[in-house]
Amino acid sequence: MTNRLTHTTRTLAARRVLVLGVALTSLATPIAFAGSASSDSGVTVANASATAKQDTITSLAAFEKTVRADRTVTRKQVTFKNGELDMAGVQFAPAKMKPGKKYPAIVVVHPAGGIKEQTASLYAYRMAQQGYIALAYDASHQGQSEGQPRLLEDPAQRVEDVRSAVDYLTTLRTVDRERIAALGICAGGGYAINATMTDHRIKAVAGVASFNYGDGVRQGWRGTGTAEELRAGLEDVAQERTAVANGAQPTMLPYVPDSVEGVTEPDMVEASEYYRQADRWKHENSPNRFLKSSMDKIYAFDAFDGIDTLLTQPLLLIAGSEAGSKWHSDRAYKEANGEKELFVVPGGTHMSMYDKDVNRAVPKLAEFFGKQLKHSAN
Repeated sequence: MTNRLTHTTRTLAARRVLVLGVALTSLATPIAFAGSASSDSGVTVANASATAKQDTITSLAAFEKTVRADRTVTRKQVTFKNGELDMAGVQFAPAKMKPGKKYPAIVVVHPAGGIKEQTASLYAYRMAQQGYIALAYDASHQGQSEGQPRLLEDPAQRVEDVRSAVDYLTTLRTVDRERIAALGICAGGGYAINATMTDHRIKAVAGVASFNYGDGVRQGWRGTGTAEELRAGLEDVAQERTAVANGAQPTMLPYVPDSVEGVTEPDMVEASEYYRQADRWKHENSPNRFLKSSMDKIYAFDAFDGIDTLLTQPLLLIAGSEAGSKWHSDRAYKEANGEKELFVVPGGTHMSMYDKDVNRAVPKLAEFFGKQLKHSAN
């Protein structure tokens, strides 16, 4: 892995805080092809024939061109409150909405390191094509949303962001308050699930390539992190806080490698290409940096803590079969006790679910939300 810092503990921190820094699948989960017999009928494998009949969008430029040419969906910039902060969002909706009709709505939560213009908007757009009002937004302290210090990744705040987005949707005359759901990608999946546990206004939740950020940093890249390494990481962030309190400039860490040179981990190669290449989804508001002082908050967070008792709403998990992050979806699926499904995309990777395999995820999302929110796209 590239971009290692010279000091041992700083190397450890940089290595373990990459947004895709996860272990190999550690929870064995039986997999069945859709419609076949299985010891666990809640786990299905995507059928190639169920792919959405749309062009695959693999760059920000292609996405902008597609949305501007689409007369069936509207897009507008919105702001809403999260306490004293102004949150920046982008709202997608069907272009031909019937006067007086109330529509189901979906909050779409972006990955750590991402912003509303990237995969969150792509999923929001696809769901608007299915007849939903879909809201993507920038997390507090990030993108165009307010919050100081900048580039803070605070899981508790991220979860509150989801609730505030729901607050906003309930104020819209076009939204049916009883038919609101949440959809998150990567760390956004973990945040969406966590928020849903304690916000019963959210009637269903889906996580795509879900990533439990706390587990990711505690257990390390491949789940081989040791207690000694964990303590070293905590000591490192403690020293960072002391240094900043005494006048030092805050340290920034990368989410993913800034370039693919020398990187051998497939997930990291794809992540760097996605976020850092101009012909993919690189964006000026997504600088691939976050405050090192975020780390103690991330270490203490567990997106799935209490999922066995608190999550009473239906859960859909979508993960690529080859994703290094699949173990997070496996854990959530195993521990959740309510209505649940794990949908596996054969050959899919963590990053392919951000764009290249979105069309394989959309039919399942449409089926799930259609059932749970009593909605038909026709």
